[in-house]
Amino acid sequence: MSNTTGQETGVDRFRLAMPASGVGMAIVDLNGHWVEVNPAFERMFGYSAQEVVGRPTVAFTHPDDISLTQSYLRGLIDGSIPVLDAQKRYLHRSGQTIWAHINIAVMRDDFGAPLYLLVQLRDISAQRAAELALESRAEAEHAARDVSNRQLQLFADAVSHDLRAPLRSIESFSALLADRANERLDDTDRDYLARIRAAAARMSGLLTSLNDLSYVTRADLKATTVDLSLLADWVGAELQDADPQRRAEIRVQPDLQVEGDERLLKLLLVQLMHNAWKFSREREPIRIDVSGCREGDTLQVQIRDQGIGFDMRYAHKLFEPFQRLHGPDQGGGHGLGLAIARRIAERHRGSVRAESQPEAGAIFTLELPVTATEDAI
Repeated sequence: MSNTTGQETGVDRFRLAMPASGVGMAIVDLNGHWVEVNPAFERMFGYSAQEVVGRPTVAFTHPDDISLTQSYLRGLIDGSIPVLDAQKRYLHRSGQTIWAHINIAVMRDDFGAPLYLLVQLRDISAQRAAELALESRAEAEHAARDVSNRQLQLFADAVSHDLRAPLRSIESFSALLADRANERLDDTDRDYLARIRAAAARMSGLLTSLNDLSYVTRADLKATTVDLSLLADWVGAELQDADPQRRAEIRVQPDLQVEGDERLLKLLLVQLMHNAWKFSREREPIRIDVSGCREGDTLQVQIRDQGIGFDMRYAHKLFEPFQRLHGPDQGGGHGLGLAIARRIAERHRGSVRAESQPEAGAIFTLELPVTATEDAI
C-alpha cells in the first residue's frame, strides 16, 4: 500500500475536482473501460453516469476513430505516449458526432506500473465545424480558381486561334502593298499603311502575352536550383540584340540563387527587364541594375532603371491586366507584362512590388523563397 499512496492521492485530487468542473472528466481502467465520469461528461455525451461506467470507451467513440483510440491506449500504457494531447471524435446519445480535445495522463505506482488513465475532455464541435466550413470554403475557392484558370486558357487559346490567321493576312498584305505600291503612295498613304502594320504588330504582341498569361497560370512547376544572375545576363543580352542601336549599361550582381521553375523565372525577368528597357528609351545610355540580398529564407532582387518612372498614386494599377500608366508614345504596351510577372512570383510563393517617382526611374522588388515551396495556387 505504501508504494501507491502518493499515486492514489493524485487520483483522489482528480476525483475531488470532478464534480465541480465544467470540463468533462473521467477515470479509465487499463482495459479501456470507464470507471468514473463527472456531471460535465454526462451533459457532454447525453448519458447518465450509470449508463457509462463499466462500458468500454470505444463504445462511445466514432467508428472511424476506434483504431486510433486503441493505439492511444496501448501507447499510454506501455509508456510510448507519456501524456496524450489530441483531438478525436465521439458519439453523443443522439447519434451526433462530438469533436473533443482530450488530455490523458497515466497514474503509475512507485515502480512505474500503470494504474489508471485520468481523462479530460473539452467539446470543440463548434470550433471544428467552423474550421471545416473554412476548409470547405477554401476548397470551393480553389475549385473556382481552377475553373477560372481553365476559362482563361480556353479564352486565350480561342482568341489566339481565331485572330492569328486574319492578323497574318493583314501583316502579309500590308507588307506586299508597301512593296508593290510604294511609288504610287504619297506620305499620307504611307503613314496610314504604317499605322495598319503597327496596329497588327501590337495585336500580335497582345495575343502572345495572353498566351503567356494563360501558360504561367496553368503550367506545372519544375523546381530546380536557378541562377537568377545568369538568367538576367541572358535577358539583358537579348534586349541589346533586339535594339542594337541603343547604348545600354546592364549590370547584374552575381550569384543570385533561388529554387524554382527556370522557364517561368526567365519569363519573369523578361517582363521586368523589358519594362525597364522600354521606359528608359528616352535616356542615353539605358541603365538597368539587377541586385539582390538574402533575408532569412527569402531572396530580395531589385531591378532598377533610370527611366521616366510613374506616379505612385496609380501604383495599384501596375500589376492588373490591361491597366496602363503610360500611353503608347511613352512606351506603354498592352498592360499584361507586369500581370504575368506577378502571377509567376505568386506561383513561387513570392511577390513583386514597385517604387518610383516621375522622371526618377523605378525600382521593382522581387521576393522569392530561397528554397522550393509546394505550389497550391
